Amino acid sequence: MADQTSVAPKVSKEIIYPGEGDIPRYENGSKATFHFKVYKKTTKGRKLLDCSKTLGQPFELLIGKKFKLEIWEEMIKTMRINEVARFTCDKEIVRGYHFVSKNFRNAVKQSKGEHSKDHDHHHHEHSCSLSAVNPTGYADLDKLARKPRDLIFEMELMSVDNPGQYEKETWQMDPSEKLSVIPKLKQEGNELYAKKEYEAAADKYAKALGLLEQLSLREKPGDDEWVQLDKMKIPLLLNYSQCKLLLGDYYEVIRHTSTVLEKDNDNVKAIYRRAKAHKACWNPDEAKNDFKRAAELDESLKKAVKKELDELEQMIKEQNNDDKDKLKKLFSSRCV
Repeated sequence: MADQTSVAPKVSKEIIYPGEGDIPRYENGSKATFHFKVYKKTTKGRKLLDCSKTLGQPFELLIGKKFKLEIWEEMIKTMRINEVARFTCDKEIVRGYHFVSKNFRNAVKQSKGEHSKDHDHHHHEHSCSLSAVNPTGYADLDKLARKPRDLIFEMELMSVDNPGQYEKETWQMDPSEKLSVIPKLKQEGNELYAKKEYEAAADKYAKALGLLEQLSLREKPGDDEWVQLDKMKIPLLLNYSQCKLLLGDYYEVIRHTSTVLEKDNDNVKAIYRRAKAHKACWNPDEAKNDFKRAAELDESLKKAVKKELDELEQMIKEQNNDDKDKLKKLFSSRCV
């Protein structure tokens, strides 16, 4: 028989499985990780809205960080590790659930590399509110937004980590923390690159670049702080481009090396890497120009550039011969 207690006004709790040990100390900044099912009450009983296990990802809630659905924090604070509990909530205190659900569903899709109907890239725990009449992109949630219902939450608490026991996500960091973690990410990327783990290295560089972009948005373009942050992007962009070059993602190389050259138009590494990407993408004129420019700026590259240009000329010759053969076949077929 489940024990039923009151958690807060308009919320009742039933303990399905009692869990283990004492209730943890839920300090501000602690991270609670749990699975959940959500049902809406209907005239015929209840209907399942969400199941984190079906979605394939547990939910992570930071205590004391003004989460959109505040009642979830109060519910979690009553639970022990491995406890399973059912909370029945009046519709008045769970009006924001459709927005929480939308962001969680989108976050899961993004983590799996799937396209999301919503293009807001903020974490599901760090978003501004939406009016209940605005569409979420999910028919069941839009319906709930228009006509709120009492909701039933079944929670299974998996773990509680105190501050310092887990690695913060970037959105959880303050500006000084973001700045301090950038060189660490760069070093981790360098170590992965040395192991030839280019995809993982690129991810580290990209994460560091994302932090720099966030910090830059806080500064006025042209001010000393903004300029300093902008300069910090260059080695990361170069490293990221080198990884992408080795992975064969040539258009990414062209895009990011071009960004470097907007900041430093004589950067030899950016010019040479862009030249190789242009060559691979069959942009022969652009490749020639970049290779020649790289050799002018750095004489030590002359031998490598000559080899690249010779290969490029051979490719052009083969392409021209191929085109001639195609034309001959075309005309001969028309003359028959």
